Amino acid sequence: MKNALSMPSVISLCIAGILLALSIFFPWWGMKFYAPQYPEGLDIIVYPYKLAGEIDIVNGLNHYIGMKNFSEEDFPELQYLPYIIGGMALLAFIVALVRRKGLLYVLIGLFVAGGAIGIYDINRWLKDYGTNLDPKAPIEVEPFVPPVVGENTIANFVTDSYFSYGSFILGAAFLCVLFPLWRDRKQ
Repeated sequence: MKNALSMPSVISLCIAGILLALSIFFPWWGMKFYAPQYPEGLDIIVYPYKLAGEIDIVNGLNHYIGMKNFSEEDFPELQYLPYIIGGMALLAFIVALVRRKGLLYVLIGLFVAGGAIGIYDINRWLKDYGTNLDPKAPIEVEPFVPPVVGENTIANFVTDSYFSYGSFILGAAFLCVLFPLWRDRKQ
């Protein structure tokens, strides 16, 4: 069949589907807060479906600078993101089954759009939390926007933002989705 994906490409897409589904169970992003009184650091860890880490302690400290509390209820994405990722995993299996390059392009487009929207969303939340500070807070700090990845200093805290295991699994899935473009490039 003309423009049909090869068997190695089909296998690669199946691996991508498995990796996508697997990524749901690992943290995607995190932020660690270091200060003299917390040399081991405090974590906020973001899974596609929940927040983890020392959220209560971080919220207690953020109160002093007027930052609103982190809570799962404030992030509606956590309610539907696992379903979107599950749908993309299913789509990877459908593309492998149908073996059509046109559907592969749709899957790649969804990956690129999803990644861009995800990074935009993280940055949007960081900006919202860092710039919408209560002016009546006990400690006054200038509004700030922590980086999506990297280090930032706020008062006596140094924050380190990073992508985590789930993001790396997503990256591996994306490479598996791109593999058929290279493998079947002459068809």
